[in-house]
Order: sequence, then C-alpha cells, then structure tokens
Amino acid sequence: MEELQNVVRDAGLAVSKLPEKGRCLLTTKNFYPGEVILRQEPYVCVPNNSSTVSRCDGCFASESLKKCSACQVVWYCGSTCQKSEWKLHRLECNALSRLEKEKRKAVTPSIRLMVRLYLRRKLQNEMFIPTSVTDSYNFVEALVSHLKDLDEKQRVLYAQMANLVHLILQWPEINLKEIAENFSKLACNAHTICDCELRPLGTGLYPVVSIINHSCLPNAVLTFEGKSSVVRAIDHIPEGAEVSIAYIDTAGSTMTRQKALKEQYFFTCTCPRCIKVVPSWPKFIRMRQTHACGQHDDIQESAILEGYRCKDDRCNGFLLRDSEDKGFICQTCGLRRSKEEVKRIVCEITAISDKKLKSTSPGNHEEVISLYKMIEKLQMELCHPFSISLMRTREELLKILMELGDWREALAYCRLTITGYQRVYPELHPLLGLQYYTCGKIEWLLGYTEDAIKSLTRAVDILRITHGTSSPFMKELMTKLDEARAEASYNLSSKDE
Repeated sequence: MEELQNVVRDAGLAVSKLPEKGRCLLTTKNFYPGEVILRQEPYVCVPNNSSTVSRCDGCFASESLKKCSACQVVWYCGSTCQKSEWKLHRLECNALSRLEKEKRKAVTPSIRLMVRLYLRRKLQNEMFIPTSVTDSYNFVEALVSHLKDLDEKQRVLYAQMANLVHLILQWPEINLKEIAENFSKLACNAHTICDCELRPLGTGLYPVVSIINHSCLPNAVLTFEGKSSVVRAIDHIPEGAEVSIAYIDTAGSTMTRQKALKEQYFFTCTCPRCIKVVPSWPKFIRMRQTHACGQHDDIQESAILEGYRCKDDRCNGFLLRDSEDKGFICQTCGLRRSKEEVKRIVCEITAISDKKLKSTSPGNHEEVISLYKMIEKLQMELCHPFSISLMRTREELLKILMELGDWREALAYCRLTITGYQRVYPELHPLLGLQYYTCGKIEWLLGYTEDAIKSLTRAVDILRITHGTSSPFMKELMTKLDEARAEASYNLSSKDE
C-alpha cells in the first residue's frame, strides 16, 4: 500500500479507504475539466473475438488479419503486433495447441483473459517480464470477488469455466476455487475496452483504475487510447475529493440504475443523484419538485424515463397507477388510461419485436426499418416523449438508415436522439458529444454547412474534455470543423461578390 501511495502521489492522487466503499482514489491537488487524472496499461487484455468478428491481439484492428498457425485461435494484423505479444502468447499458444479442435471453440474471450492472467503471473514470477508496483498480480489478489454474493447458477458457471482453464494450463498447483474466485473478480473489476466512438473492442484488467468508485453523477470519465486506459476530469475536482466514474449507462431511472449496480457490482449507490435532486442535472430532472425524502422525485423520474404518457396528445404529463390498480392517472391533467389499453399496446410492441429478431438476415434492411418504425409509432402512443425505450428505438433506426445512406431521414433521427441525450446525460457526456459529431457529419454531407458548424463545434466542446485533443480521432474531428468553417467562409465571400 505504501509503495502504491508513493507512485500515485506524483500524479496528485492518494489511495484511501472509505466506510462502506472500501478503497477509493482521492485527489491531493485540483483537477480541471479535460485534465488527465490517470493513465494505465492493462495487466491483461483480450479482444472480443466471436464467430463473426475477429481482432488483432496486439492492436485490436479488424482488417488484414492472419490466424496463428499453431493454436488457430489468436489473430494478428502483422509481425509487429505478433512480436509484441510473443512472450505471453508463446506460452498461451503451447497450451491452446494441446486442446482438441472442438474444445478450442469453447475458448471464449473470458477464458482467454483468465489463462493470460495466470501466464502473466508465471512470467513475472520467473522474471521473464518486469513487475512494478502498479503492474503486479498482487493487485489481482487484493480485488474483491463477491463470490459469496453470487447465486448458485453463476457459481456453477464459474466452476465450469475454471475447469476449462485448468484443462488448458494443466498446472496441478493451481486451485479450481481460486480460478472461480478470479472469474468473479474480473466480472466486477475488468473494463470493456472501447474505441474513440465507444464501440466495444475487448476486455482488460486495469488494477489502479479498478480502485476508482462509481457515481451516477461522476466527476471523471474513462476512455481508451488503443489499449491504454485514460481517466479524465469532466468537472473541477478539488483537492481532497474522491474521483468517480460511471460503471453503467446512467440514462436509466434511479431504480433501474440501482438494480443494475446491485446485480453486477453488489452495492447500493449513495451518490448525489441517487439520494437527492441535483440542480445542475438536465432540464427534466431540474423541473422535479423537491421533497424531503426525495421519493416523489424518484417516482416521477421513473415514470418519465420508463413509464407511460398521457393519452391526451396536448398534455406532456406522466402517468402513475391509480389506487385500485385498474389503470393509470396523468399527474398533470388527471386523465385516466386503462390497464387493458396499456397491456394491448405493450403486447403489440412485444410481438413486433419478436418478428424483428427473425428478420436480421443480410440485405433485409427495409423490412427491419418498417418494423422499427411500427415499434416507434406504438412507443410514441404509449411512452413519455423522454422515454429511454423510444430513444433506443430511434438509435437503431439511425444506425440502419446510415448504413443505407438515407441521409435526410438519418439526420431527422439523429436530431431526435440528441434531444433525448440532452435530457438523460450531463452536458459533458461522451455519448452526447459523439452524437453531435454524427449529426454534424450528416449535416455537412447534405450541404447544411452552418448547421454542421454548430453541431461539430458542440462535439469538439464536449469531446476535447472527455477524449483530449491529441488522438487521431480528435484531430480528424477538428479538421472537419476547420474545413466546414472554411467552406462557410468561402460561400459567404462568393455571395458578397
């Protein structure tokens, strides 16, 4: 602990323990929005390879790949990445090559991550690769597993996975219970490695980052540059304050967030957003009435984000169940909506969703769009305009329309999703910045240069805080903004002439 304190002290940080939270990361200096708080390489990581997508083990690229000729499991984009991974993969390759061909198909990214965890420990113990205070298996041993909190089904699954790891490694000295416990540790402490646009690429264990606790109103954000994790401040974090990031998507209601955190991370969040109204939060939360216990606020938040809308199109009210549980009453105008009507629309949405799942064959975009639009229409009839489920439907429509090159309709949906994002995310959330970037690119493509400049400017304002300014992604974004401004300037001068 003392050695770790010495390492993080130079970065303006300190490791501490808080009641009911355990270890946490505190600041010993002021951090300002956009400032890097912490960088760390993964102790172990793997790409999220599947039957349909493969990625290079070294850089997570998905193009020009060649499979390892010996183990037939791992992919590389070239000799540079292969050499960089060779010390670890040499042992992994030997172990995987011993497996029967059918058993190799059962080697999921999670299994590989655990195998590599033990292989890295072995290489460090035998001094084939260096060990440091922040790059040591000691960190893994210190992680909390929550194994006792798991249900029987999950413990059996981890035991089965541990058996496969034991079969791959064939080390009689490692304990099956220890492997199962490490699977539980990784489930709570590993992070999804994403690209600059937050698309998942792989999974990695970053021991120091794992010390940072969750908040539904975080003051920092975790992003990745390649496989390196980067934690940046998104608010002013004063000296002595705790650094916090979000473990989950914070768009849901308090009840939904608490449920997700309890099921995956086994704690109840007591952040400011969960226990009281936050004046700086988006518009729909600011409009809530303040009550001493905050219970009314939580009910209203849940009803708006995940409940039903008033039947009167002129009213923007939210519904709550009546006292006899026979229907729902609008809390603004008092209009009743019957339970039977709500159930009928829910059943229609479910039926269309089931049909949509069966219509995912390649080249079937038009039918899928039609089904999504039917769902959207029903959700607009049933759900509050700020509904999370309606927002997710529109996200899917936007994705498909962009794939088809239907840019005008894609722009309409992109603008709708931005309206939703503004109400469920704080002003400096990377997803909001990325959506502005998408909107700006479409607007520029369609010739709406002035609109594109506004959207790209807003994207830069957010993403330079969450992503920094030095990555190729951010340089491309800022170049697009400069080009759009130059085009607008040229158009203006042409008119003057």
